[in-house]
Order: sequence, then C-alpha cells, then structure tokens
Amino acid sequence: MFISSLNTLEQFKHILQQLPADCYNSPCATLSNSSIGQHTRHVIELYLCLINGYETEDVSYDRRERNPRIENEVLFAIEQLEFIQEKLEKPNKTLKVTYELAGEDNTLDSNYYREVMYNLEHAIHHHALIKVGIQHFTELDLPESFGVAPSTMQYRKACAQ
Repeated sequence: MFISSLNTLEQFKHILQQLPADCYNSPCATLSNSSIGQHTRHVIELYLCLINGYETEDVSYDRRERNPRIENEVLFAIEQLEFIQEKLEKPNKTLKVTYELAGEDNTLDSNYYREVMYNLEHAIHHHALIKVGIQHFTELDLPESFGVAPSTMQYRKACAQ
C-alpha cells in the first residue's frame, strides 16, 4: 500500500516537472474550467489532512486549508508532494473521520491504513482528470498507468496475454 502510494506520488511529481509553465493554472474547458493546479491542490490537501490528523486521531477532509499556492505554483506543489512522501508511512491506528453532510458533522470510525488507501484511490481518480487537462494543453507523452488504478492495469495485462 505504501509502495503504491509513494510510486503514484513520484510519478505525479515527474509529470508535473514536465508541464509547460502556462498550463498548470490555466482554466481548462474540458475540466469544467478548473485547472490542473486546482486538481493537484485537492489531491495534496487530502493527503495533508490525513497526515496532520494522525496524531490527534481526527481527520476532516472538509476542513482542509485550500492553499492557493499549491494550485498556482507547480514547484510548491512538488515540495508538498515530497513532504507527503516523507511523512506518509506510519503505523496503523484507529482514526475518526468527520464529514459535513447537510450542514451537520458526521463522524465515522476508520483507521490510518484505510485512509491511505482512500487517498491513493482518490489521487488516481484526479490523475485521470489531470491527464485530460494535460492532453488538452500539451502533447506530453504520459505513462499509460497515469490515472489508472493498479487493478485495471493488471486486468489489462491479463487480457493481453
């Protein structure tokens, strides 16, 4: 789980490093006028919520910072991804996850490993959207695995044999 998460974040950093400067924070019509940077910020901030909530055993993805530097400065986003890579691997423990639904806080029991997996799947989902944005702005050759779940890659491999 940690290896997959760290490899996915490493791949993401590598792709962000290749982006032309003008496309990271430009609105993209195919992404409902959101930007690659906004999707990047969203992924990063959910990981940061998990890491920051580990000690208190209380995680709220709704109460994230929404730092505009992450969505506007690709180098700062890469620094945040590196921070996540350094801090992600921790022992499992019970967590409370709080969500706001219909104006009320709802708390669920979870654990750190389950939330790491949630963040991995969430990141892959947003990578698929980011891939659409990158293809809209550039002709960058992206890895086939970017934005694709590992289970889907395994399925495709098995079908090809």
